[in-house]
Amino acid sequence: MENQSKSLADEYRRLGGRRVAVIDDNLGSTRDWENDPPEAADFWEKRIASLSDREKRDVETFLPSLNDINGDAADK
Repeated sequence: MENQSKSLADEYRRLGGRRVAVIDDNLGSTRDWENDPPEAADFWEKRIASLSDREKRDVETFLPSLNDINGDAADK
């Protein structure tokens, strides 16, 4: 499935973005335990952080999640 949210998430990851999605009870957020490279941080601020909450949550669903890191979820 290719859409704008997936494209944004893919580009952020291609730039080295390291944020991890945390989705709990259908509420989304991200965690940034490791600093992003400057290009990824700039992309996040300019292209993703300014989105509406719903649009941002849609992008977050295409990022690796805590479950992915722990090996509990299938690859997206």
